[in-house]
Amino acid sequence: MEKQRRNILKRILLSVTGAAGAGLLAKGETRSATVSPTRGKEVFNVVENNQQVPLFSGATKYNGLVFIAGKGAHVEPFEIKAHTEIVLKELEKELIAAGSSMEKVLKVSVFLNDIEDYKGMNEVYQGRFGNKPPVRTTVAVAKGGVPGNSLVEMDCIAYV
Repeated sequence: MEKQRRNILKRILLSVTGAAGAGLLAKGETRSATVSPTRGKEVFNVVENNQQVPLFSGATKYNGLVFIAGKGAHVEPFEIKAHTEIVLKELEKELIAAGSSMEKVLKVSVFLNDIEDYKGMNEVYQGRFGNKPPVRTTVAVAKGGVPGNSLVEMDCIAYV
């Protein structure tokens, strides 16, 4: 599983930086790589409020990876543990619909409305991605907070 994760991270870096990125992962080796044409992009959208063209895609599959858009909890109670639970369930639902799972997540970005909620969010988050959790970035958002009155928003990248 770890080797598969490493190979997928290499593909991500190559897709972002091109062949030059291969050298960053070569552990001292000199490598050249070419990025071959990839399969088409698959977009998954939940159409809400009869909107035909959404503002953004809820999930996108590309070249064996799935990118899940930010999920928030826009409901009461306004308590970090409840919101974190809702967000993680929404991420899992999207991952399953795209043919992936929580255990296949490579990267998570967490956006907190208030950095004081860091500990409470972690209590719910821990263990949700299996024994080998993904890399994660957590930031507290600036003025205005997380959109839609959510205390937390998360997005992720996984493989299928």
